[in-house]
Amino acid sequence: MSGVKAAKIPVTVLTGFLGSGKTTLLNQLLRRPAMAGAAVIVNEFGEVGLDHLLIEASEEQFTLLDNGCVCCTVRGDLVETLKELERRSREGETPPLRRVVIETTGLADPAPILHTLIAEPDLASRFRVGGVVTTADAVNGLGTLERHAEAAKQVAVADHLLVTKTDLASPETVEALVRRLDALAPTASRGIASNGEADFAALDALAENEAGKRERLAAWLEKAVALAGHGHDHAGHECGPDCDHDHDHSHHHHAHDHGIRSYSFVIDEPVEWASFARWLDYVAMLKGEDMLRMKGLVCRADDPERPMVLHGVQHVFHPPVRLDAWPSADHRTRLVFIVRGIARETIEKTLVKFAGIAAGSIDPPIRSAA
Repeated sequence: MSGVKAAKIPVTVLTGFLGSGKTTLLNQLLRRPAMAGAAVIVNEFGEVGLDHLLIEASEEQFTLLDNGCVCCTVRGDLVETLKELERRSREGETPPLRRVVIETTGLADPAPILHTLIAEPDLASRFRVGGVVTTADAVNGLGTLERHAEAAKQVAVADHLLVTKTDLASPETVEALVRRLDALAPTASRGIASNGEADFAALDALAENEAGKRERLAAWLEKAVALAGHGHDHAGHECGPDCDHDHDHSHHHHAHDHGIRSYSFVIDEPVEWASFARWLDYVAMLKGEDMLRMKGLVCRADDPERPMVLHGVQHVFHPPVRLDAWPSADHRTRLVFIVRGIARETIEKTLVKFAGIAAGSIDPPIRSAA
């Protein structure tokens, strides 16, 4: 098999606030035949961990990181754990490793885990991000999102949201939570769990091969631009008097969104890649801490028929990947940002100043300062 490049192993990050049903979901997931060859890494915070005792996994499937939060003090342990799992699989000590699920603590910020997977060379060559799945408790979720910035960030960075405990909440409560989730993560796919049971098709799709992931990213960008209303601040609803969005459910949450916003940009003209890459470095350096997720499909002036796919998490970007062709008839550059405390105008102005983008080619046009 020499010369054949091994497929990277997808790593799914399962996060969600305390008590939101992560362990129940994980047990359901592990019972499925599709999870054969999966390994589970559970992180617990505190000297005495209990949640891992509830995980129904074989000893060879399971690893516990219990000496701190996986998002900070045990990142080195996470690197070594993943490398060891891959080594044991490669050398035949365990069955072939096909998938990894990391369950974080309820207080964890998932972004540093994504950093580690992207930026650690030994991991990036063997593993890839298979998506962030965030659980949200239908009973307590609204209050949790309003009180805890950690919970809001877990939702904002999600690729898939799973609303749990819907059998214990009224339809009105579930509907109100879904509206909040849509405001914080307008482009994430969403599922419902009732009595501990969920449809796992979307989770399987996240862990598919790279080619499928690129196609989904292109579709995600199409949806994101449409939902952003051609430049409206979707989460904050900073819309003008002619906006036709339904605001009935939004304004009373404005003070409780912890500054998280979703912005989209459409650039009509092909971009000069060298200048654009410098702009990416600038944004990551100065605003990376608050740039929760960034995804893009870029039309390069030097190769306009093959778009470039971008995916960034705070300070770190995946290596850009070219698609063989555009996924639709729209060949314009599309950028989507999920940010915390960054004004849309800041991103717009840096695009013009550092990426060499003409203000008139950005949809919508740059607005003058008030």
